[in-house]
Amino acid sequence: MKLLIDKKIKHLFCAILVLIACPALFSVLMLSLHIETAAGYMLAAWSCAGIGILAILYRYLKDQYAVMEKAISKMQEYLAGNHEIRLDCDEEGELYRLFHEINSLVSILNAHAENEARAKHFMKDTIADISHQLKTPLAALNIYNGILQEESVQQETVREFTALSEQELDRIDTLVQNLLKITKLDAGTVVLDKSPENISQLMTQVERHFAFRVKQENKLLSFNGSDTVNFLCDSSWFMEAIGNIIKNALDHTKSGDTICVEWKQLPSIIQIKITDNGSGIHPEDLPHIFKRFYRSRFSKDTQGIGLGLSLTKMIVEAHSGTIEVDSERGMGTTFVINFLIPTKL
Repeated sequence: MKLLIDKKIKHLFCAILVLIACPALFSVLMLSLHIETAAGYMLAAWSCAGIGILAILYRYLKDQYAVMEKAISKMQEYLAGNHEIRLDCDEEGELYRLFHEINSLVSILNAHAENEARAKHFMKDTIADISHQLKTPLAALNIYNGILQEESVQQETVREFTALSEQELDRIDTLVQNLLKITKLDAGTVVLDKSPENISQLMTQVERHFAFRVKQENKLLSFNGSDTVNFLCDSSWFMEAIGNIIKNALDHTKSGDTICVEWKQLPSIIQIKITDNGSGIHPEDLPHIFKRFYRSRFSKDTQGIGLGLSLTKMIVEAHSGTIEVDSERGMGTTFVINFLIPTKL
């Protein structure tokens, strides 16, 4: 019986059995000896047994009451703000099992509270970062608008500042779109529409997307890999991840530089490698480049918003993949993405 696992209850039952057995045996002895005053002795024996049982029960209930009072006191301490408090649950029995479950519940509540605090802190930082990111293009747009409103402005100036305004609006649009995508991934509302896709065909679409910019900036973007490699993925999100890395490479290379995208299938993974011979990443920045809104103090890039690589990492991980980066200042950067090939059991 689970009830008898509790040592205190087991001892209580044993003591009561002893107190019942003793007067019972005494009564049998008195009756067998035919003593005239046996009834009086038997009454005294059973009275003593009853008093003993009441005393044992009182002591047991008093101890249990003390345990409950101590538990209630600790629970009140927790409600008062001491979230490190825990109930003693080192002994056996259902009561201490209940205390153990309460401790588990407290740990869960504390974890939720910590997550909530981190979420609020993250939200505060994110809002500050977004405000900072929006401040620059909005200030620039305000200046451009003031210049365009001048009566003496020339047509050439109008065209120039209209083009600059368009660039700043593109920055704002990119920021908002990336934030929406990251928010959806964070919230788990994105359901990846995975289907078998040919990597070579997807890379052809990525190449077309960047063709105009590559030509305009006089850079070389090459794609090399097998035409037979297929991967179970969401094609739009996959191309978003690869495109963000290529865009990052284009942002940090100069005219005449090369960006090479390679892919291959290994026994257990599909590997994609994106290499450039641009300015490289400072060693102090490498551990942080996938953080949201991270901006290097060593970078001269004033256009980036620090969301592309963070978004890429989330997309890769949503496809059960990993992403690593290796870079050397002045020599270039290499991103390596590994996607696990699902095995059929």
